[in-house]
Amino acid sequence: MSGPVLVLGTGLLGASIGLGLSRLGVDVRLSDPSPTAQLVAQDIGAGRVLAPGDALEPQLVVVAAPPDVAAAVVADALRVYAGATVIDIASVKASILRSLQDDVAAGRLGAEQLRRYVGTHPMAGREKSGPAAARGELFTAMPWVVCAHETSDPAAVRVAGDVAIDLGATVVRLDAAEHDAAVALVSHFPQIASSLLASRLMNAPAHALALAGNGLRDTTRIAASDPKLWIQILSHNAPELVTILHGLREDLNRLIATLEAPDAEGAHLDLAELMSQGNAGQARIPGKHGAPPQAFAVVTVIVDDRPGQIAELLTAVGEAGINLEDLRMEHSSGHQVGLVEMSVLPGRSAELTEFLTQRKWKVIQ
Repeated sequence: MSGPVLVLGTGLLGASIGLGLSRLGVDVRLSDPSPTAQLVAQDIGAGRVLAPGDALEPQLVVVAAPPDVAAAVVADALRVYAGATVIDIASVKASILRSLQDDVAAGRLGAEQLRRYVGTHPMAGREKSGPAAARGELFTAMPWVVCAHETSDPAAVRVAGDVAIDLGATVVRLDAAEHDAAVALVSHFPQIASSLLASRLMNAPAHALALAGNGLRDTTRIAASDPKLWIQILSHNAPELVTILHGLREDLNRLIATLEAPDAEGAHLDLAELMSQGNAGQARIPGKHGAPPQAFAVVTVIVDDRPGQIAELLTAVGEAGINLEDLRMEHSSGHQVGLVEMSVLPGRSAELTEFLTQRKWKVIQ
């Protein structure tokens, strides 16, 4: 990607794209309806603010606008920048493409102009929003979906893929409908489930919340996401979500009926089936680096809650020559210690346990 690149929208994703490309030496210009947001993005190194009257001829225009205005911003960019590939990075694709096709049908946009548009979606983000939360490494090793439409210019599709690769992402090619169905299941539905679960905590007594462990924290983490953005995402992908939610409602009704008579014949079997179906679904989630899912052994170590303990533990694991596949930590309620759970290949767990025990680490057998 040689540039120049114009980023329209300097929120988390737009500013992160600007940061990543700027570090590669690409000339990035920034524009945002909020003067403050674009100045913050400029200050952190995401590019230079596009000044009024600048005669810019970008190679690429990145529309980092919310779903409810993305189509209008894309259409305007296609009209203004006649030689540029225009991509958007919104979380929904079909509704934006339909709006642009309607513009062509109504004569507000030319068919040749639409050829320079490619819908994309980087599957990356944070609970924090705004340019101050931007990270140039945000897209590293993350999927970046490229959704070429039937009339997309192959050259424009290549540019869309190139920017993803330049930012360290892995390109996935789907059409708009396939994309929306996929993200409804793996992104939008989890957000709904997390938010609904967290809403049950609003009036929970303090003594109940004091018992919360990593299970509750894990399942409600994304409930902290920006409500304004999610209102737009969910409304634009409503048809796909409704189908999934109907299925969830059937499962909930089945579970409720079973729990209303937990001692009835077949109730325990039904509960076992529901839990087993969850096991089977979870086991299908790809493993590290997109590899097939793999079971790991967990080695748990008790560490004191003081500076340097985790660093010392990880140094010891490195000295053992064993690769960590995953790591998580849980604080012990009422005690100044934590439990560090380290996932390793099953054949290395006994070796790691012995190595750490010999060095006086408190390994839970």
